[in-house]
Amino acid sequence: MLNSNEIQILVVPPWENAGDDHWMSHLQRKYRAIKRVEQRDWDNPTLAEWTATLGDHISQQKKPVILVAHSLGAATAVHWATGHGGNVAAAFLVAPPDLEQADTPPEIAGFGPLPTARLPFPSILAASENDPYISLDRAKYFSDCWGSEFINIGAAGHVNTKSGHGEWNQGEELLARLIDSVVARVAIAGRLV
Repeated sequence: MLNSNEIQILVVPPWENAGDDHWMSHLQRKYRAIKRVEQRDWDNPTLAEWTATLGDHISQQKKPVILVAHSLGAATAVHWATGHGGNVAAAFLVAPPDLEQADTPPEIAGFGPLPTARLPFPSILAASENDPYISLDRAKYFSDCWGSEFINIGAAGHVNTKSGHGEWNQGEELLARLIDSVVARVAIAGRLV
């Protein structure tokens, strides 16, 4: 169902991009219709530029969009969503970083704090029990603020290549479930509601 003709999936990679063995890259290779949000500078991110680039990618889509965002990509998506909603039908947010932690890298500190307003579309937040960048309790807090369905994915580190997440079947299953709900909603309503 990830190749649905009714929606467009956009992956929103993390700081320093998602390398060839990252689960996002595996997903893109498996489903060629998935598009990647390309940032101008992956190593020196700025909130204004990253959210503007995301907004540009979203506005170019003719179909309802599902965002698949990891780490700083998830933070970017949430920041963008606080002022928009537009053509986004849903978001799959994986391991957003807690940008208020004392050890937040200075390169990404400008993305904090994360917004706490409810998102204008349905979402799933997938969080790990041993993510070094956000505690499970803090992830649950953001999930509650954003109105996201909270999924504890167990001890999965930061859900990146370093934590062994090349192909990530659990993530693909969660995304498929989110897509199915969006496609059903679009089919019933004939448009986004």
